[in-house]
Amino acid sequence: MLKCERTSVMNLENAMRGARNPMNSWARMDSEYDEDGNYVLGPNDLDLARRLRKAGSDHRKFVRQIFVSVDVTAPMYWWKEYDTYKVATVANSTSTMHKIHAKPFELDDFSHDHMTEETLKFMETVVAQLESIRLKYMQEGKNKDDWYDMIQLLPSSYNQMRTCTMNYETLINIYFARRNHKLQEWHTFCDWILTLPYAKELIVAEEEA
Repeated sequence: MLKCERTSVMNLENAMRGARNPMNSWARMDSEYDEDGNYVLGPNDLDLARRLRKAGSDHRKFVRQIFVSVDVTAPMYWWKEYDTYKVATVANSTSTMHKIHAKPFELDDFSHDHMTEETLKFMETVVAQLESIRLKYMQEGKNKDDWYDMIQLLPSSYNQMRTCTMNYETLINIYFARRNHKLQEWHTFCDWILTLPYAKELIVAEEEA
């Protein structure tokens, strides 16, 4: 299970202006904001953006200045893989260490959408045990042994939400490295990438129809 919520894409106007700096071609800029506040690339700017994107990383520096912020909820086993992307990414997460006891444990706190029926039944016993430990921890003076029981029993399917920031260059790397990954969560994340403004032109670099 993976969810991407509260997406914001920023700085597209400034990135495109910077893309024109090497040739002093600012007079050819033809993009503008629509009535909803979205920055819409004009034909000249979109053509330049496409050509620079396809010319390689040395020429597409402007995509590093297109910033994305998104709240991602995903299981810990997915976050372990996401954490390999350390360049140009920042994330603030909900705290497992400090807030694991703050609410009752429920099955939906964990990714279980691909579990077989037999494993799902076992997972329910794990969740019940975690909740039992949590109640003991809360009712008996927050004993550190109980806290460790929760932390060390916690399955890697536990869902965590992080507010992430990255740029389009990082998303290019992620998309082409992970779009065929065996984890369904990566497919969901790559599908989200395709919803971003001008993703097909600036991230995937699709040819015009």
